[in-house]
Amino acid sequence: MDLSELERDNTGTCYLASPVPDLCKTEECCLGIDEAGRGPVLGPMVYGICYCPLSKKQDLEDVKVADSKTLSENEREKLFAKVDAAKDFIGWALQVLSPNYISTSMQQRSKYNLNALSHDAAIGLVQSVLDNGVQLKEVYVDTVGPAEKYEEKLKQRFPGLEVTVRAKADSLFPIVSAASICAKVARDHAVNTWKFIEDLEELDKDYGSGYPNDPKTKEWLAKYLDPVFGYPQFVRFSWSTAQVILDNKAVPVRWDDDEDDGKSAAKENTPSVLSFFARKKDEAKRQPHRFFHERKLETISDL
Repeated sequence: MDLSELERDNTGTCYLASPVPDLCKTEECCLGIDEAGRGPVLGPMVYGICYCPLSKKQDLEDVKVADSKTLSENEREKLFAKVDAAKDFIGWALQVLSPNYISTSMQQRSKYNLNALSHDAAIGLVQSVLDNGVQLKEVYVDTVGPAEKYEEKLKQRFPGLEVTVRAKADSLFPIVSAASICAKVARDHAVNTWKFIEDLEELDKDYGSGYPNDPKTKEWLAKYLDPVFGYPQFVRFSWSTAQVILDNKAVPVRWDDDEDDGKSAAKENTPSVLSFFARKKDEAKRQPHRFFHERKLETISDL
């Protein structure tokens, strides 16, 4: 799997896709959606889709795809190679969300939570397939949040498609299992070949599974915390695990907030920035240009 585009810039999002099989442009197709890396505090989250003609469902089952979580990394690699080799009837696409993109989105002023990020990534992937001419008919999705609400949301967004959203869909529908494998292989590659833009001397890449409850992951987080600048961008700093370590071991930062301490700039006898732009009550009225006087033109306040 070629992740060179992600390696060039791993601070935002990255879209990767196989060529669209010609057969998928002429026959009705099914599509599966799944993700990898939703829970870890380290590394990207990857959304994956896989699609094939309805007439080729049995051929997909013959590949013997399975839920990626039940397979070893080596088994996933072999199955992805089989899926990728079936270019005449199987297509796939991925949306990689970097740790930096996830955390900055979740902590921006207008909150963009993980469920919304996930839904938008899935919707974007489905739309990309439709835009590429795939004759999509059926969509199967591993749920994020309540399955009924998510299914209704997708049906409203894509009224011409038959949408099925289920918990554990990756173990129920082979096309979702294939999407799960594509997403997990991409995340494995991204984590294993992650290019740290920070200057970390003698970097130890033994960070365990990346999940918050993994002792190796916690140890790595404590080791690579900079007390002033925080974490490298490989870390999702919006995760509570990272924030607890930041609170306990990083240099404390005080943010003065009027709403929190009850003290306004006026009470502190400090002029507000806006006060420099406000018109003073006793300010002399500015005389209009003689052009207006000569033509007897006056300013009106309303019509």
